[in-house]
Amino acid sequence: MLSGEHFEILVNPNAALSFKQGKPIEISEVLVSDEVFSEASKGFRISSEKLKKFFNTTSSLEAAKIILKKGDLQLTTEQRKGFILDKKKQIISLISKNFVDPKTSLPHPPLRIEKAMEEIRVSIDPFKSSEEQAKQIVEHLRVILPLKSEKIKLMIKVPTDFTPKVMGTLKSYGEIKKEEWLADGSLNTILEIPAGVQLALIDKIGSVTKGSAQIIKVS
Repeated sequence: MLSGEHFEILVNPNAALSFKQGKPIEISEVLVSDEVFSEASKGFRISSEKLKKFFNTTSSLEAAKIILKKGDLQLTTEQRKGFILDKKKQIISLISKNFVDPKTSLPHPPLRIEKAMEEIRVSIDPFKSSEEQAKQIVEHLRVILPLKSEKIKLMIKVPTDFTPKVMGTLKSYGEIKKEEWLADGSLNTILEIPAGVQLALIDKIGSVTKGSAQIIKVS
């Protein structure tokens, strides 16, 4: 709604949500129609004169970008439920990976985090980033669930045959602090990771290298 005027565009809900979240996606992938409407259900299109007046452009695509960024995304009840469920899973995964139980230094199981979120009646916004919401939710969860943000360092030595496969895995789990290529072609690294992903990373590297990698926790 701009100065009493109403503008509508027809979009793919999933792509539109990604666009509003700032993800790199072309406007052409978002729009079902490249027209701007005053009432889409009746096919009432906005004239180029009005586009120029309210959006300072005669391009419906450029006007659509502005509408997407500033307007409200209308979802069906089922679409909204689906987006919220996906966002909830992302948030739980982030908390499980980045926070541990300070008593055991192990991550809380996702189901425990989910039940704690339900207990404090967390509200999930499908349009806000998972990272932003996870930070806020953690502060509320700490009332009933002990959570500690902790990072650890692992020294990982990988035999020559498996180094190409392992590098991508290492970078996806944490930050490589040291990278040393040995004379025999093997790789020795120091990797800093959230404590909550340690077991998953060890399992992954063990699977990729068929158990031949050496992994040691370092201070």
